[in-house]
Parts: sequence; C-alpha cells; structure tokens
Amino acid sequence: MRNAIRLLVALLSLAAIAFGLWRLEGLSAGLETTHQMVGDIPVTVLRRSGLSAPGPVVLIAHGFAGSQQLMLPFATTLAHQGFTAVTFDQPGHGHNPSALRGGVSDDDAASQTLLASLRQMMAFARTLAPSRMALLGHSMASDIVVRAAQEAGDVAAVIAVSMFSPGVTATTPANLLVIDGALEPPMLTDEARRVVGLATNDPVAPRTTYGSLASGTARRFSLSGGVEHIGVLFSRQSLDEAVAWLCETYALPDDGFRDDRPTWLGLLYLGLIAGFWPLSRLWQPGTPEAGAALRGWRFWLAALLPAIATPLILWKLPSGFLPILLGDYLTLHFAVYGALTLGLLACFGRFLRLSRHGISPALALAAYCIAVIGLPLDRYADSFTPIAEQLWLMPAVLLGTLLYFTAESWLTSGQGRMPYGALIATLCLVLSLAIAVSLNLRRLFFLIIIIPVIVIFLAVFRSFAAMLVRRTGAPLAGGLALALAFAWAIAVTFPRVG
Repeated sequence: MRNAIRLLVALLSLAAIAFGLWRLEGLSAGLETTHQMVGDIPVTVLRRSGLSAPGPVVLIAHGFAGSQQLMLPFATTLAHQGFTAVTFDQPGHGHNPSALRGGVSDDDAASQTLLASLRQMMAFARTLAPSRMALLGHSMASDIVVRAAQEAGDVAAVIAVSMFSPGVTATTPANLLVIDGALEPPMLTDEARRVVGLATNDPVAPRTTYGSLASGTARRFSLSGGVEHIGVLFSRQSLDEAVAWLCETYALPDDGFRDDRPTWLGLLYLGLIAGFWPLSRLWQPGTPEAGAALRGWRFWLAALLPAIATPLILWKLPSGFLPILLGDYLTLHFAVYGALTLGLLACFGRFLRLSRHGISPALALAAYCIAVIGLPLDRYADSFTPIAEQLWLMPAVLLGTLLYFTAESWLTSGQGRMPYGALIATLCLVLSLAIAVSLNLRRLFFLIIIIPVIVIFLAVFRSFAAMLVRRTGAPLAGGLALALAFAWAIAVTFPRVG
C-alpha cells in the first residue's frame, strides 16, 4: 500500500510539474523576446509578434534584491497589449556585473548609480519606438523613475509601485500612478496619499483619478488587496491598474490578457515539493545517530538566548566585510547565532556527529534545492543563477550558514525531541531578525521585506531536510544541506556593492 501511495504521489507530482511548466511557458506565446547587453546591463525586450509598427516603450525597473525576472508579470502583460516592454538588471543585481556604489551607507551615491543606469536604458529605449516612453519602477526604483522622468522631456506616464519619492510635485512627473499592496507597511500607503494629494484639495480616495491624462497632470493611487511588498508585483489588481493607465494614456485597446503566473508557479512548486517524498526513498536507510534530545527549560534556553543575544552583540559592530548588501549582515547573524547555540548545546552535553553515509544525501539535497527548486525560480520569478562576481561569495557566506544550520539541527533532533522544535527554531530566528531591524532600522530596513521570503525558503527546505533525516538517521546531514542552499541563495540574491 505504501509503495502504491508513493507511486501515485510521484505521478501526480509529475503531472503538476508538467502542467505548471506548460502554462508558464504559454505566458510568452505570441511574443517576440530578445535578450541583449546594453554596455554591462543585461536587457530583455518583449513585444507582440506580427505588429506592423513597434508599440510605445515601457521601461521597467526592479527594486532592491530583485532582478528583471521579478518584473515579468508587468512585462508580459504589457507586451501582450501591444507595448514594447523592456526589463533590465540594475547595477549589483541579477546578472549585471557592475557594483551598486554606496549601498545603504551613501544614499546619494547609490541613487546616482541607479539613475545613471536608467538614463543609459532610456537612451536605448528611444531607439526602439518613436513615441514617448513610459517608466515603471518598484520600491527602490520608484524614486529613480520619478527623478528620471522629471529631468527628461519624453516620458508620457510613470507607474511607481511601492513608492517613496520626496521629489514628486503636483505636476511632475507626468501622469503618475502609484500602486501599493494592502499589506505593505503603512508608511508607503501614507506616502502614496501624500503624493496624490499634492494634485487636489480633496481627501485622496484609492482608485480615483485626479487631474487629466490628456494634459499630463493625472494622479491616481491604488491598493492591491491581500498582497505585500513582493506580492504586489504579481497581483491581478496591480496589472489591471497598470494596463488601464497606459492604455488610456496611449489610446490603445485592452485585449484582456493578464499574466497569471502565481497560480502556475504554485502548481509547479507543489509538484516539486510533493515529488521529493518518493525521491527520498532512493537513499539507503540509516540508523538514527542522535541521542536524547534537549527538552524543557534547556531547550527553551538554547533556543531563545541566542535569538535575543545575537542582535544585541551585532548592534554596534560593522558588517561590511563582504561586498554584498545585507547579505554580509545575515552571514554574521547566522554565524554568531549558530556559535552561541553550539556553545549552549555543548554545555548541556549535547553532541552529534556527521557520519560518512550522511554526506552524499546532504549534497544531493543541496543540489535539489539549488537546481530543481532554483532553476524554475530563475526563469519565471527571480534571478537564482550566479555570475562570476558572485562565486567567491558563496564559501564566505557558507561559514555563517554552516554554523547556524548545524546548531539548529543539533538542537531540534534526537530521541524524544521537543514537539514542534523546528517551528520554534524558525520563530526564534524571525524574532532575532526583527530585533536586529528594530535596533538599526535605517541600516537593516530592507530585511523587513526579505524576512517573509526567508521564512518561505526555510519552510520548503526544512520539509526536505526532515525527510532526509528520517530516512538516513543523520540529523547533521539536513543541516549541511540547508547551509549550502542558503549560502547559495544569499550570495546570488542580495546586491553586490562597491
């Protein structure tokens, strides 16, 4: 019966993977997609096939720790409407080899680097179509597209997603649409109301246009329901607002197409996650190596004390030892957190070892997380493949992740282990990062955005590690696999600075 269930799960997983991939690939059917380099900038141009003349250009800029893949929902949707959609990787992000100068320590230097990159892209965009272009930017790029539009004379409309931009006036930039997620921090919603309120003396209401698109004075604010800082990019309501704004600006019809990749990404990853269970049976079963697990007050002390102490220890310490923005702090946080936990476990006489038979499953699981989970992510959602400038960062980040995930595996495994120990450990990590952000909001603000993504990765990768540990009996094999997967993710996701 168990074998029959595994076979059924494997077949259903393969069906979900195949159908999800088919629908994801179908999103670009009917589009011409061109990849090229503009200087050091990787660029993708999407336009509808068979057009007699190129449609107006919409230049699309991603936000912090993003990439051009993250903006694909807007790009494919607008390309199907007849626009020429152009996405690109900002300096320090994705596959752009140039560093982001300044980082969070020098806002002006970082802004000037991003603005120079956008100017270069605007010059390229002018060669694609004769009509006035539109700009769309998310988060970090929202201020950049506003500033670029204000200094250029050929921008017909601006869409700022999750916007902050102190330079907005009642009339510049032309035709400004602000889109926020309903679950984003209130300060972004307040900023959107302030900006749109510059154009009217009336209270600002969402989804209400103030001014005139024809004269370039239009202002509008929209809240996309049920989504946060990343989800706002995939929201149907966000896409509806962007399409309506640009189609009215350029007097183009709306053909009704909307990019619905969240549904098919969910189906694809459901298949990849569920399909790992029958795959895990390929490993040879092993004898459990863990002795008696920590319970009671010893467990809670080993879980909570490092979570609280780590951000306090790192509060005033510099973390710029790696040229990777926020990734350097995360590496230090993992290292200190792990070292404190290991020290407490040793004091309680809790020792484990990684036997030889646990190494190959750990490497196989790491490869599954990085390749099987990561490659579809890279194609359909966000950059996950490295460039040469990122390869040397991985061993450095691994030093931190190895300490943390080894300690976490040591803490939550063993005979008679603490119920929900892995969940408690995850919540303690989130608590620790939240304390760190509260102590240094300016330096670590973007961690607020990243923490939900970290939790999702932890939930998925930990489910794989739990299957591996149950099969092999080697708790530290799961920790090693998670350390390798997270070192890769941090090195390729966070922006490189100079």
